[in-house]
Amino acid sequence: MNESFKRVKDRNEKAFVPYIMAGDGGLEVTQERIEFLERCGVTAIELGIPFSDPVADGPTIQAAGIRALQQGTTLAAVLNHLQAHPREVPLILMTYFNSIFSYGIEKFVQDCDEAGVDGLIIPDLPIEEEHLITGELGKKDIALIRLAAITSPEDRIKEIALRTEGFLYAVTVTGTTGSRTSFHDNVETYLSHLSQSCSVPVLAGFGVSTPDHVRHLTNYCDGVVVGSKMIELFQQRQFAEIEQLVQSAKDIHTLN
Repeated sequence: MNESFKRVKDRNEKAFVPYIMAGDGGLEVTQERIEFLERCGVTAIELGIPFSDPVADGPTIQAAGIRALQQGTTLAAVLNHLQAHPREVPLILMTYFNSIFSYGIEKFVQDCDEAGVDGLIIPDLPIEEEHLITGELGKKDIALIRLAAITSPEDRIKEIALRTEGFLYAVTVTGTTGSRTSFHDNVETYLSHLSQSCSVPVLAGFGVSTPDHVRHLTNYCDGVVVGSKMIELFQQRQFAEIEQLVQSAKDIHTLN
């Protein structure tokens, strides 16, 4: 993952990480989407694991999770599929801690390693409790990517920025995921501050849904994560629009 971000920086581009839901339409459809996104030249792919109580997810991702669960998608099935389908693009799993705990923490980390998972995002695991998994992750080359909230106090942001691995996921809105027309009033200052405070790339996520969003936000950080809009575009089979979104991060950026 570090090499992928370095290549993006060396090309004077910005990172683009799409989110898709594992098993939405079936795991073979998921594989087709991974391969398509890899051809588009994304920096990494965030792959969501369907969960019955997705507290960080808005309606679009919730609906995708329900569809995946109806397909019988499980964490074990996803990891088995990933192990059978190697890829070159870095892959990040987004899952909730209860799924990991039920699976077995040691077995989960081992199976992630064998499946070629490069990073984890666990939105309901606070830094005070992450010792539950960091011991096992420390034995493998799997990054634990932390999230920073725009409402977090300064001392907590500093601790999160110090601990995060791979990149820092900067949440740009208050509330759950979902396409939006605007962001928090202080988003530019917030992203600039995180970028100055963090030794790894800072990526803006939650609500990013248009090429203009991508171009604007990446004036202040290293890239974006696009989730709900990506799911909508795949559902509508709007592949050209997906390519345009990815391409918008490849433009050369200068502050206005």
